[in-house]
Amino acid sequence: MIQFLSDLVHNEVLMSAALSWILAQIIKTIIHLSMTKKFVPERLIGPGGMPSCHSAAVCAMVTALALNEGPGSYLVAVAGLLAIVVMYDATGVRRETGNQAKVLNEFIEMFKKNGSELSNDEKLKEFVGHTPLQVFCGALLGIGFAFLYCLVLVKL
Repeated sequence: MIQFLSDLVHNEVLMSAALSWILAQIIKTIIHLSMTKKFVPERLIGPGGMPSCHSAAVCAMVTALALNEGPGSYLVAVAGLLAIVVMYDATGVRRETGNQAKVLNEFIEMFKKNGSELSNDEKLKEFVGHTPLQVFCGALLGIGFAFLYCLVLVKL
């Protein structure tokens, strides 16, 4: 069991992806705090916002794989295609879901103001997807972090 945990901690691909995800979530929380002047703990674990933690994680994974296995590895190809799907989904379907949630929340508020009884008292999540800029920044964060982690931090 100890060897298993040691292998996980020393897996550069896994650690690059996981730590870049965490870093992106922390940055996202700080940006949200600076813009709204409110600390929202949900930003530490929730989707949406700047930068995209999904993009950071998958791009860190691809970069770490390329550094460890070589850019011609089939693992890099598979991870690269997965990264493209994840980032496309973040700016497409998930972003539209957030936009639709915002419109539905506005309708719900309008109906409540007019005295209508609604069964759903909970607002729908509007922070679900990402803008292309948020995805791009997350991708840059993941790539940069993987280079830093694999080429510098692991060697310390």
